[in-house]
Amino acid sequence: MEGLHLAKYPFLKDAAEHVKDQGVTLDDLLEHQAFRQARARGKARVIDALEDGIVRLRPMGTAEEQLEEILSYPMARMFVSSVGDKFLTRRYALAEGVAMCERLERERSDIVEEVAYQLGVPVTTDVDESDELTVRMHFSDYLRFTSRMRSKEWKLVNTEVKDGHVTLNQVKFARVMQQALQDRIEAELPLPVTDSIVRALGDDLRELKDRTAIKRDQFKAEDFGKVSVENFPPCMKHLIGMAQAGENIPHSGRFALTAFLHHVGLSSDEILALYATSPDFDQSKTKYQVDHITGETSGTEYTPPECSTMKSYGICYEPDSLCNHPKEYVKHPLSYYRIKNLPPRKAGPSPSPSSISPSPAGPQ
Repeated sequence: MEGLHLAKYPFLKDAAEHVKDQGVTLDDLLEHQAFRQARARGKARVIDALEDGIVRLRPMGTAEEQLEEILSYPMARMFVSSVGDKFLTRRYALAEGVAMCERLERERSDIVEEVAYQLGVPVTTDVDESDELTVRMHFSDYLRFTSRMRSKEWKLVNTEVKDGHVTLNQVKFARVMQQALQDRIEAELPLPVTDSIVRALGDDLRELKDRTAIKRDQFKAEDFGKVSVENFPPCMKHLIGMAQAGENIPHSGRFALTAFLHHVGLSSDEILALYATSPDFDQSKTKYQVDHITGETSGTEYTPPECSTMKSYGICYEPDSLCNHPKEYVKHPLSYYRIKNLPPRKAGPSPSPSSISPSPAGPQ
């Protein structure tokens, strides 16, 4: 594989072999003045991941620039490992996956097949008379890499299976490969780092730690103007954080969060904007789902599931003292929110369940 493609896909085994052939050592990468730009590019990869959720391509017209791009990948992994923050690891894995996905969507068939092979995804490719690429993969591999992808279109029952194989167009296969790379990076990081590596990273590492802390706090659940996120139940705070961090949310979680936000006063456009950072964001599909749940197209304003249903769906996250309070009537996320918004209670009897219970939920 030529140098430009190794620079576009620096996570490949061939890229590591290329670095070895160039005689670049770890000490060289960390300390030598000749690799100052590679170190800066590695830091930039991590900042891209934090700020934009995708690693941007840089100019790579020369062999030196291509080598810098290849070396920036192990450099970025050292930065992420040294920060040692799970949020950053996930954010970085997502950004590298999204970048690769965008490139594979327009790549030659032989490169697509080689990238898949080196990521451990066995496939066969075919190009038809109109130069459209199709990819065939065994259904077991398809299931392995789509299990975390929540949209219904990825369910095996909604996919044609012939002779044990699934056929995908180039764009859909690139998305499968994105998940394969995300999973691999998340499994590999953090790498063990020595004190000498941490010292070599110096001020750049401290800056990345600070940036990560700031970004992580933003994704804990930002306020929505007139609506106080501080009074949201833990499950909704967690789901909002997932959405803002660009993580895939289970279908049941999206339903619950959309219905909840609608009932506490957010508009459909505000809810739609929340999902815009999702790896699988499709504006038209998401708008259809939001409009259906909020009643704009269905005629039924759905409410989120009650707490017992949230638990059965596996989307009840970190219940707090109010969730488990023996004297309160918190059986529903909206009940939690209404109790939190009540003025301080004077001494006297507890409110009746009817005064804080949400309206009956529509069909789930």
